[in-house]
Amino acid sequence: MELRYKRILLKLSGEMFGGEKKKGIDFDTVEKVAKCLINLKKKYPVDLAVVIGAGNIFRGRMASGRKFDRAQADYMGMLGTIINALALQGEIERLGGETRLLSALNVASVCEPFIRRRALRHLEKGRIVILGGGTGSPFFTTDSAAALKATELQCDAVLKGSNVDGVYDCDPKKNGNATKFETLTYQYALEKGLMVMDATAFALCQHEKIPIIVFDADNLDNVEKIITGEKIGTLITEK
Repeated sequence: MELRYKRILLKLSGEMFGGEKKKGIDFDTVEKVAKCLINLKKKYPVDLAVVIGAGNIFRGRMASGRKFDRAQADYMGMLGTIINALALQGEIERLGGETRLLSALNVASVCEPFIRRRALRHLEKGRIVILGGGTGSPFFTTDSAAALKATELQCDAVLKGSNVDGVYDCDPKKNGNATKFETLTYQYALEKGLMVMDATAFALCQHEKIPIIVFDADNLDNVEKIITGEKIGTLITEK
């Protein structure tokens, strides 16, 4: 089967790894993610890179209002992404998959440093590449890390897992009349202030013409449907 997207960057929220409580690490949930990624690799010749947030462990804004150093808080969050990445790596390898964990932060005891050519080689060898440590710098979100790594790894698309099934004109959980967009242009999303990704990440995807697909991550079968060309969630492109 011809794939619509051969190399993807999958962005998942940390809260997803926290299960129903959205806190800590729920290994049953991590196992489900791991099984999905392994099955995807078995069925299709897809190159797969994964970025995970750390909202289940720590967010910088948790220290807001305490005059806590922002850079320090962001480094704590970046270390949280490495913990989630290690959990996913452990589950994938326990189930027989092959991974490499690369980090923008230097934590040599548990993961490789992110070196672009090395990461590309791992993808070419069919390994699931898990990317931890955010961008390696404070003041950037994991959305920005996902967009940056998608650019560096020449990904065909960024698949952003969400707690809703796409992008709406307002919050569908607060307004039952919210309208879902099937497709959007980068420019329209910017003009209307639609919260697809943070501004830095969004601008990078726009500049590099990398499509973004926002989908409901509660159903991970959506990833397979997207790469095979099915219309799922909201597609954001240049035109």
